[in-house]
Amino acid sequence: MASRTVSGFTLSLLNRHMMSFQYCIYRSIPQILHCSSRSTSQQRPRGGARSLTDPNKVFSHNNWDNVVWDASQESEARRITEEQAADLVSFEKQVEYEDKAYEFWDHFYQLHLDKFFKDRHWLFTEFPELAPEAKLEPPNSHPSNSQSESESEPEPEPESKSCSGSEQCDLVPEEQQQPEQQQCEGPSEQEQVENEHETSQASTNTTTSIIPQVTVSEEEVNDDPDKIYRFFEVGCGAGNTVFPVLKTNNNPNLVIYCCDFSSKAIDLVKEHPEFEPSRCYPFVCDITNEYSPVPFEENSLDIIIMIFVLNAISPNKMQQTVNRLSSYLKPGGLLLFRDYGRYDMAQLRFKKGRCLSENFYVRQDGTRVYFFTQDELRQMFTQAGLEEEQNIIDRRLQVNRSRQLKMYRVWIQCKYRKPLSTS
Repeated sequence: MASRTVSGFTLSLLNRHMMSFQYCIYRSIPQILHCSSRSTSQQRPRGGARSLTDPNKVFSHNNWDNVVWDASQESEARRITEEQAADLVSFEKQVEYEDKAYEFWDHFYQLHLDKFFKDRHWLFTEFPELAPEAKLEPPNSHPSNSQSESESEPEPEPESKSCSGSEQCDLVPEEQQQPEQQQCEGPSEQEQVENEHETSQASTNTTTSIIPQVTVSEEEVNDDPDKIYRFFEVGCGAGNTVFPVLKTNNNPNLVIYCCDFSSKAIDLVKEHPEFEPSRCYPFVCDITNEYSPVPFEENSLDIIIMIFVLNAISPNKMQQTVNRLSSYLKPGGLLLFRDYGRYDMAQLRFKKGRCLSENFYVRQDGTRVYFFTQDELRQMFTQAGLEEEQNIIDRRLQVNRSRQLKMYRVWIQCKYRKPLSTS
């Protein structure tokens, strides 16, 4: 009898679980179909198109695009940054952060390896030049082909064991703090950032001996369908831009050069399971130092990629760095840029004592970050001889619905082209 009772109870429990499972499947079908339709016909357009028209519905989505700030927000942000700038890091420490910049980034990658950033599949929405349509892989062949730029559930605190609930922690780059979005709320790729490069010292680890030197022939300037396309990413980190580009752009004649200030980051690229020495040439370089060698000549590159890297360079070295990069572009070559905008949440959350100079800060781990305006970038790139094709400000409102938090993000995205003729 006892056995029969236990058996009956077990059967009853199994039946209840089966009914619950069937109900979950039934409820999930519309959600699955919705996700599927989004991935094919409702991908997020460039720059975003979800506008907040009713403030009462702010927590109905994780992200809102093109958010307009009012005068009071601008005024409050200005007040915060003025207070930050009133308490600068000592000159001695500023020199240390400059001279040992490569050590701080090496430590960062030794600590986090390739786990900190996610691959930037949103790049192909914002910068389709990286994978022209004729060269794209068939739909669904890329694991994240439906993902565009970050529309993710943001977290207010960076991932750091030294952070406490009462402190505003800035140990790690805040731009990474855009965690994945919940299912069916839009693209789940983070707007990951790499901040690299910066120091007055040139690296001695540049592996130019194993990187083929570029020589541009007369014929190659013409529109030859079989010509080699050369991309160069500055501040490649662990390869979160390089490998999505190589996988998505199936042009067999595409070659990507990529450099980083950190030798550890370059090691991570070379150790990546998708690393192909015939298509990808990573090397250590301090791009701010004109004597730090590169494996290509001037006027030899089709595209230069600068994604969240210029911010890590000292402001007094930015112009010379952009000038140098401009010299490597072919006539007609394109520079793609995305970085922090002024008054981004990451800037406003810095505590006093972290400001190096106006709008330039140091994190707890010794890495640094600058926050730009459109006019600053326009002046910098045009002074380097480039022509503006795009210079837009991307304001987002990210919300954490479970904690009822609002976080305002500000990024700037640019495209600048080298003129075909300098006359």
